[in-house]
Amino acid sequence: MMQKRLMLVAAATFAAFMAHAAASRADTISYADAVTALAKECGADIKKHCKGVNLGGGKIESCLEENAAKVSPTCTSTLSGVMASISERQEAQMVYSKVCQHDMSQFCNGVVGDGNILSCLIETSRVDGKKCDQAITDAGWR
Repeated sequence: MMQKRLMLVAAATFAAFMAHAAASRADTISYADAVTALAKECGADIKKHCKGVNLGGGKIESCLEENAAKVSPTCTSTLSGVMASISERQEAQMVYSKVCQHDMSQFCNGVVGDGNILSCLIETSRVDGKKCDQAITDAGWR
């Protein structure tokens, strides 16, 4: 019974977090916002259960997952939401050039270099491809 209640609280908290994230940002969260959210919602759990664990390489995430039974439901749901959003951002960054290929050839033909092509796509008001525009936004570049 208690476990079921915790799952419901975690689900409700996750839904609220994702609604807030969607309302205030694109479909993804920046790395800075991810760190801020995790520090706010998981700081106490990290101090208590992951003291001395180094940042990077997913070590904090692994520590929190290993201690899931002891970690607050708010932290658990925030971690889940942040990790899903970061994964979406990374995926968008990897596939944007494929999604935007038509717009690149139409509006940025002759532009050389990935950064310059991206700048061209962002700056041109002629890009009307919703998929390309959304991929750039999801990648965190707009």
